[in-house]
Amino acid sequence: MRKTNRRLRRGRTIATAAAAALVSFAVPACSAGAEEHGAAPSTTAPRGATSPAAGTSATPTPPPASSYPLSTAPRTVPSVREHTPAQGPGWKPTPAARVLVAPADSAALADEGRLLAGELHLGYAESDQQGPGDVRLALGAKGSGPPESYTLTVEGGRVTVTGPDEAGVFYGTRTLKQEIRGAGSAPEGTVKDAPAKPQRGLNLDIARKNFTPAWIEDRLREMADLKLNQLGLHFSDDQAFRIESDTHPEIVSTPHLTKVDVREITALAARLHIAVVPEIDSPGHLGAVLRAHPELQLRDAAGRAVKGAVDISNPASAKLVDDLLREFLPLFPAGFWHLGADEYQALVVSDPQASFPQLAKAARARYGATARVRDLATGWLNDRAAVVRPSGKALKAWNDGIFKGGVAQAAPDIQAEYWTGKENGVRPPAEYLAAGRKVVNLNDEYLYYVLGEPNQFTYPTGRRIYEQWTPLVLHGTAAVPASYDAQILGARLAVWCDLAASQTPAQVAAGIRMPLAALSQKLWDPRPPQAPWTGFQALAQRLAP
Repeated sequence: MRKTNRRLRRGRTIATAAAAALVSFAVPACSAGAEEHGAAPSTTAPRGATSPAAGTSATPTPPPASSYPLSTAPRTVPSVREHTPAQGPGWKPTPAARVLVAPADSAALADEGRLLAGELHLGYAESDQQGPGDVRLALGAKGSGPPESYTLTVEGGRVTVTGPDEAGVFYGTRTLKQEIRGAGSAPEGTVKDAPAKPQRGLNLDIARKNFTPAWIEDRLREMADLKLNQLGLHFSDDQAFRIESDTHPEIVSTPHLTKVDVREITALAARLHIAVVPEIDSPGHLGAVLRAHPELQLRDAAGRAVKGAVDISNPASAKLVDDLLREFLPLFPAGFWHLGADEYQALVVSDPQASFPQLAKAARARYGATARVRDLATGWLNDRAAVVRPSGKALKAWNDGIFKGGVAQAAPDIQAEYWTGKENGVRPPAEYLAAGRKVVNLNDEYLYYVLGEPNQFTYPTGRRIYEQWTPLVLHGTAAVPASYDAQILGARLAVWCDLAASQTPAQVAAGIRMPLAALSQKLWDPRPPQAPWTGFQALAQRLAP
């Protein structure tokens, strides 16, 4: 995380599949013209060309499909995983074309249809009658494909996008949008596509640096085009508490997001099939809360205050945090909640029991004579999880707050967000996986964008992610065994604002653009990249808004 621990030094450490077969796999190459995509030959008038003058002959009948070369796979970021080529002119927007949603699907797909129509400058209608040039969006039967999958078919001058869920159809529209942006047309044939990992996204520290709602919404739109589906929002830390609170207005910093701002952000995210994952970090990183409530400050045996840490032996500490959890649960309707739990400073000293006798006493009172301060911290995590769990949200915590051994064990349904192997008492990632815990990858070697580059952090590059990292690389540069792949749910690129003034919001946006594109590729398509970095980079830059 924006972490202040010591950091290990960073280690510094093709062409396409066959179009002659029935199935060809996409290669995210650096450029592709309309004819390469199977589009109409150059004798066909391009979109926007002058119409024939009055009295001239009508547009000639298009040549038969067999006169066209076999199509090649579309060039998109992330690349599509399967494309069945075909002969035909492909598809490009025309003034008379529409995006259609069947009336039976309108409640589910109207947002997706209207968005695509606006982006491609097409009409929108709810109809079962697909005409020449129309794009039809439709839900398939439940279970007709994996979650978030889609099929995109270009045939006979029409496009059809289907999927077993709304997200899948939406991702099909992102592919079509990129095809038109990049090449002006969509190639003839059928794309079948699905993500390799269910969690793909960006983590944003808005506690240390204020980002406006408009800036956050721009990132959501950028993420959606890359088929990313999670925005982690870390809004409470030692520096500030950045969301309006009714239960504890005394802790809120200026500037901050109002609840209206948050509702607008989460509503846009939902339309773009992105889950906003809130994090109220505790029992550490609560300095903003403690400025208003110094009576909750953790102090050591000598009476010295411990930065950012609440006294977890004081019931009033739990009450305040639980007030906030209950207040904010309805504000974030998506299905995840991050409990924090990292870097509790009572656990980084050599003998927590001697340094914090009040915590040791509380641990023994709750868990018995052999209990230690670590057990009390685990109990704190489980208690906060118990507050959130009835909402049905999936629970997350940083891996250094999930301990091995001891009397108390972290609840098994808490996903470990693995960022470090360097904190006191943390374990290599394989130990979390061997215990059966599900893990999300936030490897601080590749995926940490820490403003100002303190503590030997360096800004991540898209190239390192693209060429070296995979979801199995959870810590440092070494991969865990592939047998654990199914337990690794995905990854997020994390922006931490340790030295907040080091970059402007515009510089942050520019700095994370290529790392996000590379991350999207590696989380969507499990195959090794089939294009060199230079080609991928050029394609991503051309497709960017």
